[in-house]
Amino acid sequence: MGREDFLATLAEAANGVLSGVSGASASSGPSGTSKPPEPSEPSEPSGLPGAVVCGSRGGGGDTWGIAVPGPFDYARGVARYHGVGKFAALDGLAVGELLMPRLNPRPARLWFLNDASAFALGVWHTAHAESRRLVAVTLGTGVGSAFLDRGSIVEDDPRVPPEGRVDLLTIDGRPLEDTVSTRAMTAHYTNRTGRPVDGLRELTALAAVDDTTARDVITSALRALGAALAPWLTAFEADTVVFGGSITAAWPLIGPPLTTGLTHHDPRLARLTLSVHDDGEDQALLGAAVFATRGGA
Repeated sequence: MGREDFLATLAEAANGVLSGVSGASASSGPSGTSKPPEPSEPSEPSGLPGAVVCGSRGGGGDTWGIAVPGPFDYARGVARYHGVGKFAALDGLAVGELLMPRLNPRPARLWFLNDASAFALGVWHTAHAESRRLVAVTLGTGVGSAFLDRGSIVEDDPRVPPEGRVDLLTIDGRPLEDTVSTRAMTAHYTNRTGRPVDGLRELTALAAVDDTTARDVITSALRALGAALAPWLTAFEADTVVFGGSITAAWPLIGPPLTTGLTHHDPRLARLTLSVHDDGEDQALLGAAVFATRGGA
């Protein structure tokens, strides 16, 4: 995707949001929690996987949040997609600076955040506001993650991976996504069977009809993911772990090995509250609005 196409698509989606912002703002909810705003017409830009935009209006005027996958300089609004497939051409693009003049009406402020963080904020506000320490993990093309302490994103803390990113962890000395990702799991299946497989949807479908190789590939990968997550969940003293992303539709297949990987490292993790959310887009949209309304916090 070229830079101009990226900006034009994002601006089109954002303008659709801004034209209908309804003056939503955060208000007090039950038990003193913050009730999430109700932004009008949130949008996922076509052709920008993982990117969502959502507008709200607070005391300082219109603001809107953009949730985008990393690597991205969220504070400065600059893309850092060096070597990231079809998005490599966007590396170094000052998205915030170049996008603002394309918006009508122009918002008072725009905020960027990671798509997994947006998902985590949305889920925390809608389903787990009682959680003290929540970890969100998204499983799909790659692995996304976010760590929340009382609803606030934690990234620079010795209790969490660098930047709060599970994808920066290693398994047996190799990058985690060499084991747990669409690319890795489909490649492992093809290497073992000689048959190509079209993404995780097909791989999980094969496993569901007792393709033992497909089931073994998934089981091994998810058990390894659980083992990689476990020490960080223990260090963070997480009480809730939520999962989203395309592969969660196959939770009956992926849940047991993932849980086994967690509890094998630390049996106390069996007490965690685990939940699965198949409405990840909606949760991320809400989370982006919450983030913007809270002033990027």
